[in-house]
Amino acid sequence: MRTDLALISEWIAEDSHVLDLGCGDGTLLAHLRDTCQVTGYGLEIDDDNLVHCIKAGVNAIHTDLNQGLSDFTDDSFDYVVMTQALQIIRRPDLLLMEMLRVGREGVVTFPNFGHWQARFSLFFKGVMPISHTLQSEWYNTENIRLCTLHDFEKLCYALDIEVLQRAVVDATHRTSWSMRLKPNLFGEIAIYRFRSKAVKRVYPRKSLVTQNALVST
Repeated sequence: MRTDLALISEWIAEDSHVLDLGCGDGTLLAHLRDTCQVTGYGLEIDDDNLVHCIKAGVNAIHTDLNQGLSDFTDDSFDYVVMTQALQIIRRPDLLLMEMLRVGREGVVTFPNFGHWQARFSLFFKGVMPISHTLQSEWYNTENIRLCTLHDFEKLCYALDIEVLQRAVVDATHRTSWSMRLKPNLFGEIAIYRFRSKAVKRVYPRKSLVTQNALVST
C-alpha cells in the first residue's frame, strides 16, 4: 500500500463522511470507502478524471476549487481532504478556512519546496527546480503557490489552525529515517492533518501509523 494512502487512512475514523477536493481519478476515496467504510463526495474539474471516478463508483462533482465551497453548509463533513492541489489554488489561505468551515478536520498534501534538491537547484544552478514532484518548467507549471513545510505551518498559525499531525514522504510515497529527522530538508511531499483552534472536539481515533513531532529544519 502507498505510504501516503496508509497514513491518511489511519488519520480518518471509520464510518466517517469525507469530502475530497481535487479528487483526481477517485483513488483516495475508493481506498477510504473500501478500507474505512467512509461515505462522501469528490470535487474535480478534469472531465477525464470524472469519468474514472464514475467507473470506480465514486461520487464526484464537477467543480472549480477556486470558486470556494459555498455549495456546502457548515460542518457537513467529518473530514475535508485535499491531496496535491494546494499549490494550484489561487488563495490557499481562504480555501483552508473553507475546509474547516464545512468539515471538522482537514488533511492536505503538497510538494515541499524546501526539499534539498530544490534548494540545490536554486543556490548552485540559479534556476527553478525540476524534480519528480515538480516536473514542469516555471513557465508552464500549474503550481502557482509553492511553499515549504515552514511556510505552511506559519500560515496555519496565522489562521489559528492547529496542526494535529504531520508526515513526509518521497516521490515514490515512501518515508525514511532522514525524512523523520529533518522533514523540511528531506521530505518531498508533506502530509498534514489539522483543525481549527476555535473548537476543540474529542472523539475516538484509530491507532496511527506514525506521529511525527514538529521538528524545525
